Amino acid sequence: MACRSPRGTLTDGMPHTAQLNARLSARLPIDERNRKWWTLGAVSFALFMVMLDNTIVNVALPSIGRGLKVGVSELEWVVNAYTLTFAVLMLTGGRLADLYGRRRIFEVGLGLFTFSSLACGLASSAGMLIASRSFQGAGAALMMPATLSIIAATFGAEERGTAIGIWAGVSASALAIGPLLGGLLTEHVGWSWIFFVNVPVGALALALSPVLIAESRSGERDASLDLPGLAASAGGLLALTYGLIEANRYGWGSPPILSLFAAAAVLLAAFVLIELRRRRPMLDLTLFGNRTFTGANLAALLVSLAMFGIFFFVSIYMQDILGYSPVHAGLVFLPMTILVVVSAPLAGRATDLIGPRWPITAGLGLLAVALLAFSRLGVHSTFGDLLPGMLVGGVGMGVANGPMSVAALSAVTVDRAGVASGVLATARQVGGSLGIAVMGAIVAASETVAVTDPRFPLQFVDGFENALKAAAAIALAGAAAAAILVRREPVAASRRAPAASKSAL
Repeated sequence: MACRSPRGTLTDGMPHTAQLNARLSARLPIDERNRKWWTLGAVSFALFMVMLDNTIVNVALPSIGRGLKVGVSELEWVVNAYTLTFAVLMLTGGRLADLYGRRRIFEVGLGLFTFSSLACGLASSAGMLIASRSFQGAGAALMMPATLSIIAATFGAEERGTAIGIWAGVSASALAIGPLLGGLLTEHVGWSWIFFVNVPVGALALALSPVLIAESRSGERDASLDLPGLAASAGGLLALTYGLIEANRYGWGSPPILSLFAAAAVLLAAFVLIELRRRRPMLDLTLFGNRTFTGANLAALLVSLAMFGIFFFVSIYMQDILGYSPVHAGLVFLPMTILVVVSAPLAGRATDLIGPRWPITAGLGLLAVALLAFSRLGVHSTFGDLLPGMLVGGVGMGVANGPMSVAALSAVTVDRAGVASGVLATARQVGGSLGIAVMGAIVAASETVAVTDPRFPLQFVDGFENALKAAAAIALAGAAAAAILVRREPVAASRRAPAASKSAL
């Protein structure tokens, strides 16, 4: 039954479409039929900036070290500070978006990310840079789940796959373009500009957001933030992610690492118990009783485990073994980037027609083939040797990533889209951290000499080959999980739940 919101907007749980579009049209001369695509463009524009920051910093680390006169340990924390806060707060960010408004939390995260990017560029010490990177990660953790839940609330089930395919293509292309753009800015302008470039982009996205994105939120009544659950999940993910980051430095069986993993196990178990007993849990664990939701998250975890570590070591291989410059190494990734951008929307459209199961399965199968192609690389390989893996991997990434998000969101009603997005993003981030740690351990197992020893390149390539074969097996396991668990058709297509909304203006 329709009711009138406190701000006077007629609503039955979803935005009053005609009224909302009419008011938005007063701001911009946009065809009403295309407004949702402008919304997609706005969130994708901001998403590109966030995902770019995952990889753009890596190639600038040597220059940052020289500029700030710091060593390797401080430089590692320039990366780790962002990774930790990003991984720890995404589940919280998704829940906040559902409760307090998806556009509102998106804008809060975007503002925090933009301001902290400016602080990173102005940093005059390692401590200031590391602290600013932590806030960057927090801003990204608020934004990332909100972008996906905004798409879920904006697009109907018949177009959601296409929209998420475009979203996934933007995300993956940003990750691949990061090393190239970072190399160009570092070599020709200065390392500070890898952060300054975010400021005008973020400011423009903040200006467009109130005009292009309608506010929406969960329809839950008497809902409140689950503070005990938030504390337990954040503490558990912090201990787990930090343990994975430091495992290869201290040793997987060392007391500090075992203590961190034990703390993670206790806190995450406590989180499960808290959620089971709460009337309004932060994460409704019954979601995992849905095979499609579980399969999508398991596939996301496994593909991130397989690919994140390999991307890291492929970059090292090209620069330290083949002698490529940062810009040259970034250019090698361009064929993959182009294919991701082209194939992701096509895979999204296919998902709208046939469901997410087979696109995910096929994409992960192609990634396994690409990893096996990379495993044939040697000390004297050429661009021609790298190209087949880049081409097949680009198609595989483009085909797999979007349908994973479609599968996870199709398994829940729209009022839970934020939490579902947060769970999926957390699975990907934890998988990526685990992948870098595991692949690093496999590569290091073959290294018995110093980097300056003439035997080092051969030993690195041997370890690299072993890591790639392990990653291929993991990707195949993800394909099998998708084929077995993910249902053929989007299971929530016909039961799109209403989400209480208010006007965007």
